[in-house]
Amino acid sequence: MKIATPDLVTNSYFPALAAEELGLYREEGLDAHVELLPSLDAVNALRDGTVDFVAGGAHTTLLAFPGWKGAKLVVALSQGTPWLLVLRADLPARRGDVAAVKGLRIGAAPGPDRAFLRLLHEAGVDPVRDGVKIAPVPGGTDPGASFGVTAAEALERGAVDGFWANALGSETAVRRGVGKIIVDVRRGDGPPEAGQYTFAALSTTEALIGSAPERVAAAVRAIVRAQTLLRRDPTRATEVGRRRFPPAAAEIIAAVVERDLPFYDPTIGEQTVSVMNGFARSIRLLAEPVAYEDTVATRFRDLWVSRGDRR
Repeated sequence: MKIATPDLVTNSYFPALAAEELGLYREEGLDAHVELLPSLDAVNALRDGTVDFVAGGAHTTLLAFPGWKGAKLVVALSQGTPWLLVLRADLPARRGDVAAVKGLRIGAAPGPDRAFLRLLHEAGVDPVRDGVKIAPVPGGTDPGASFGVTAAEALERGAVDGFWANALGSETAVRRGVGKIIVDVRRGDGPPEAGQYTFAALSTTEALIGSAPERVAAAVRAIVRAQTLLRRDPTRATEVGRRRFPPAAAEIIAAVVERDLPFYDPTIGEQTVSVMNGFARSIRLLAEPVAYEDTVATRFRDLWVSRGDRR
């Protein structure tokens, strides 16, 4: 089975990769491989049947499945809007001050930039009026690139004044002394609902759920086991990183995973889906409200409760 993801080198979708590299899919009877595809390509591939799952931002499923017709979320990979705002370390910006972006060049990837623009809107910042230039960082969308790590490198060489990217990118910038975290919406910075604009999830088609529910269930069990294993021993993340990440990222992934352990919860709550679908409507990805049961494959809900890892 093929699992597409828009970013391999990230903490946000990490449980899907960990389930492969730690052998958990195999133990659940699946021959599954996680492969990198840009966000739109990933969901289009799911729609076209060339991949079986997508591990990505929950709301991006709507890019290929309008109104949630034909696809559903089956398990959360991590909770909360997964991107952070990082600015140059030498700027006099304070934690939580979204308005500090005024007049700056901010790197943001296509897709995540929609959440960033919504964050600015809710914080009263108008990019045009306030001179905020938002664009992908050079090389950040190249095949095989990790946007977060590339963004940290762009910040270090002065190509941008800040970026909106995953926690692995922010940790890279902080450790190099070139950046500081200004907004982490998962931890309460920014407008009240910004932390739940979206979340990392595994999605699949209603066709696969109908034709092979046992295979979908096996994938869900493997993800839940990966999350459980990481909670028990975050150092296992290094093992995964060394197999699939660039060396520098591999050496810091365990620290990022350990810090993010509270977010590695497989549950997809009704309020979480309500806020996420509201965000999707605000950016015109969704035309009208959609019920929880039409967004989430609730038949797998019992599998979200960990029954312990066999290892």
